[in-house]
Amino acid sequence: MRKFLEWGGIAAGIVLVAFGVAAIVLGVNGRSTVHTSLQQEQIVGTPDMTPAAIKAEAQKAGLPASIKLPTVDVAGKPINTGDRARAFASYMRIHALEATGGYTYSQMGIYTAKPDTPKSQLMPGGGTDNTQYAVTDLKTKQPLQNGARNIWVTETALTTALNTSYMAEQLAIFGIVVGVALLLSGIGFLVLAVGGALRGTSRLAFARRTQTRPITA
Repeated sequence: MRKFLEWGGIAAGIVLVAFGVAAIVLGVNGRSTVHTSLQQEQIVGTPDMTPAAIKAEAQKAGLPASIKLPTVDVAGKPINTGDRARAFASYMRIHALEATGGYTYSQMGIYTAKPDTPKSQLMPGGGTDNTQYAVTDLKTKQPLQNGARNIWVTETALTTALNTSYMAEQLAIFGIVVGVALLLSGIGFLVLAVGGALRGTSRLAFARRTQTRPITA
């Protein structure tokens, strides 16, 4: 039974080492893919993407002080890592708020409202969801979309992609950490199991020598 447990420990150690190596390789490849994908977009931080500059812009635009401002400087820097992508996305959100007067997607109407639209039909951030009070496009004869709201829609799509890059990089790093843990655990299992097997072999050999040793008077 003991022999079975020792060989089982060796097998478990080999499996853990294999899984650890695989996790590390997958994590490194995943992180490299994130960096490569970001580099292909050729995104560079604008000059105002510094904590001081964006704070001044937010104050000038009259944004509420409760809005969380970015704290990472990416001005003039290539956005080629998950951390920088997340920082760039946070600056984009402030830019979008400046363009919409501090209102978010859910606070603005789908359509541009007519000047005589009743207050009850207006959204807090402007525009209306009621086509009856929407401005009509002269060419298409359809309700005119709210431009400010569309800015927010575009910003949300782009920042979501950037934040996904950040999340993917963090998952890749987590995979590498887990891989290292599995690798070390596997090595530990092998050391303990092989050590136990060797001790068992030594004791068996000693016992055999003892049994075959001639008895002298």
